[in-house]
Amino acid sequence: MTPPLDVVTGAFSYTGSFIASELLARGREVRTLTRRPAPEHPLAQHVERAPLVFDSNLVESLRGADTLYNTYWIRFERSSETFAQAVENIGTLVAAAREAGVRRIVHLSVSNPSEDSPFPYFRGKAQAERVVKDAGISYAIVRPTLVFGRGDILLSNVAYLLRRAPFFLVLRGGYEVQPVSVLDTARIAVEHGQGTRDVIVDAAGPERLPFVALVRELAAAVGGHTRIRESGRRAVLLSSRLAGWALRDVLLTADELDSLAAGLLVSSAPPLGNERIGTWLAGNAETLGRSYTSELARNFRPYD
Repeated sequence: MTPPLDVVTGAFSYTGSFIASELLARGREVRTLTRRPAPEHPLAQHVERAPLVFDSNLVESLRGADTLYNTYWIRFERSSETFAQAVENIGTLVAAAREAGVRRIVHLSVSNPSEDSPFPYFRGKAQAERVVKDAGISYAIVRPTLVFGRGDILLSNVAYLLRRAPFFLVLRGGYEVQPVSVLDTARIAVEHGQGTRDVIVDAAGPERLPFVALVRELAAAVGGHTRIRESGRRAVLLSSRLAGWALRDVLLTADELDSLAAGLLVSSAPPLGNERIGTWLAGNAETLGRSYTSELARNFRPYD
């Protein structure tokens, strides 16, 4: 008997690769919709590949799939890649899924999205959720908080700076984060992919802590001697822009800083994640932050 087929957008990227691995471990077949072939990726020999191009060809790429796991989104706007365009692309994707006869969509969103949000990222995420809910297909919307794990860009790059920079500025204030492991996020997504009921769930870890405490925990784990200082918004943004200029990358946008300070990366629901970030750091401190991963190089420059 042929195993059920699921489609994952971006199985050669971050969260998508863990979802694909979880599906394979459960005996499912996986096809990825991807913008890059990535023949060197560990999953390349284990999944089918089809191009992630938002046109009529998507219908055939989705044909025969039971569940579509969508991780496609952009972290910030750049050139022609805007949040509005990303929402439109998701509309094209879910319409193709409906036409192809896909049974269910699992859509990866973010904690606390709102169409009234002052932050374009969170506003766009809410608009994308509405597109999924209006598609006429069974759905599960999964809202992760601050995702950590192997291959993560944000915390790995913070660790990179903590290993090398003489000082590291954190926006002052008691705002909290609730880290969730990428393994827990993938498990939660796949578990809800097996259901039939329309649901919206938060994927959040078991503990909340001030962001500055998380940075200090990272520094202690990697043995960094950086001086961590809480500072004002202007100084934090200036330091991140200077570091971004030196690294030819975007480290932090103003909207990301402001939404972090607004406490949007926490959940009011009972946590579904199990792994504590301190436990993960203890097992990964030796390799964490040894190299820098460019957001622009990974997710923008190859497609410019």
